[in-house]
Amino acid sequence: MANSIYQINKGINQSIEFKGLKAQYIWYLGGGLVILLIIFAILYFIGIPSLLCVGIIGVAGAALVIQIYGMSSKYGEYGLMKALARKQVPASIRCKSRKVFLKKTDK
Repeated sequence: MANSIYQINKGINQSIEFKGLKAQYIWYLGGGLVILLIIFAILYFIGIPSLLCVGIIGVAGAALVIQIYGMSSKYGEYGLMKALARKQVPASIRCKSRKVFLKKTDK
């Protein structure tokens, strides 16, 4: 029998990472770049000089990349979803009546 060498995939069950961006932040950056491309096209068709369009999109693109990398390093893979979920939890629950607790249920 011939000796065959198989490569082992060591990235099984790990999140996707590309140049430091983790998981969903890759999609956020891609979507942001597509939106910037559309904005560039709109600005160019309006009649704004192309050098000004490139400058505006360049500054906006740099801000987008810095923002996305900052969120990726601050929140990590699941931290952003946890932070958004934490904001939706009420600080307290108020009940002004005991009717909710005294209802009889027929079984």
